[in-house]
Amino acid sequence: MTASTATDPAKALPPGASPSRLVRRALALFARIPDSLIALVGRFSIAAVFWKSGQTKIEGIAIDLVDGTFSVGVPRLSDSAVDLFAYEYQLPLIPPEVAAPLAAVAEHVFPILLLVGLATRFSALALLGMTLIIQIFVYPGAYPTHGVWAAVLLYLIARGPGVVSIDHWLARRFR
Repeated sequence: MTASTATDPAKALPPGASPSRLVRRALALFARIPDSLIALVGRFSIAAVFWKSGQTKIEGIAIDLVDGTFSVGVPRLSDSAVDLFAYEYQLPLIPPEVAAPLAAVAEHVFPILLLVGLATRFSALALLGMTLIIQIFVYPGAYPTHGVWAAVLLYLIARGPGVVSIDHWLARRFR
């Protein structure tokens, strides 16, 4: 690199490649990312967040595909789950004895539905409702994290699960 190219970044570009042309080409490449890929990554990621939370509320079964944990037994609510809802989460209007099992079931059923892409929009809506409850009543200071969750869930509600899903297969089959 010569002294003139070190001081002028435009001279370091290949001939005929202006910075604006390179930006346009990059933007065109970004626009080619398939919505189905975004939905698949979003479904897997948000399902993992809720699944892992649900796993902390039960005993007898432990499944984590990423970590390779696989222990199947008879699932039951953990002894600490009700206490968690009684002393830390403290939801209004819902007794801890009701909230704990409801959350444990929801955090297992809806992520599974998201993973396979079945009733995706409704599952995402249910998890968005849980996210809002967590944000408002449990951890109001965690809005950056909950905002990311909400963005993924809103995308899935608005755009659906993509082509790699049972919902897509059913729609094509019965259209």
